[in-house]
Amino acid sequence: MDTETSTGTSKVTSLEAAIAQNVHDGDVVSIEGFTHAIPVAAGHEIIRQRISGLTLVRMTADIVADQLVAAGCISKLVSSFIGNSSAGSLGELRRRIERADPDPLEFVEYTHHSMVCRYLAGAQRLPFYPLRSITGSDLPSINPDYRQVTSPFADADGRYEKIYVVPPINPDVTIIHAQRADRLGNIQMWGLTGIQAEAAFAADRVIVTVEEIVDESIVRKDPNRTILPSHAVDAVVPVPMGSHPSFAQGYYDRDNAFYREWAQISADHTRLIDWLAEWVLETGTHENYLKKLGQERLDTLSVGPAESTPINYGRRMPR
Repeated sequence: MDTETSTGTSKVTSLEAAIAQNVHDGDVVSIEGFTHAIPVAAGHEIIRQRISGLTLVRMTADIVADQLVAAGCISKLVSSFIGNSSAGSLGELRRRIERADPDPLEFVEYTHHSMVCRYLAGAQRLPFYPLRSITGSDLPSINPDYRQVTSPFADADGRYEKIYVVPPINPDVTIIHAQRADRLGNIQMWGLTGIQAEAAFAADRVIVTVEEIVDESIVRKDPNRTILPSHAVDAVVPVPMGSHPSFAQGYYDRDNAFYREWAQISADHTRLIDWLAEWVLETGTHENYLKKLGQERLDTLSVGPAESTPINYGRRMPR
């Protein structure tokens, strides 16, 4: 629950409360993070709360998408990539899309760049966004939302070009993971970033899970790492290792063994359902999930220091 601080209202809450208050049956939910800082713990909480009928928008549909679909949370997937991050296949997604087994899954395919353009349009509240990259491809034949418009501006030869456009994405809620935030909801991130900021600005509601909550003074001393200001964020949730089996730069490494294991787990629907019951539903919380993984395994993901060079922002001295 929000509480007053000396400089504003705290947006720090629990994972359970953040999901319950902001993710509802039938919502369009964006979950972003490109290989790095994927909000897996938030996905698990959606499963625990048995939220259903969701449209999942995710550029790189990976393990968390596989799990959400298998758990019955997702009825439609909008994505530009499906895969287990170079470690194998996503069994549930393939079964649903290729064979409607055990149930069909509506799948809408875009290119990576098309999805970026859709988020940009959504963040800027534009009706569409132009792009050239799919010209000559067969994607418009399988996705009718690739449409052509005529440019209102003539080229050097006086011709009015036809160009493809894509519609905006405006999720009901966007969920991302980052390294740190202050209690007001100023979000800081570094390392491999993706479309997180645009996905957040495009949404009605925004949940951010973070490795740690830091003092406001730390954020103010290093403002260029702030990818989202507090006014764009509805809930901040401290979830250490909330990205596992993904990684958080400077906090822990990618659990490559888990990705390899997942290819085997998801190959069989029954085994996958049993895994969700044991590792997500029965654990009850992310903290218990980490305990079940065990400290020995978590220790293998530890990282050493690689400090960034301090930056002198400078300021006018008082006279």
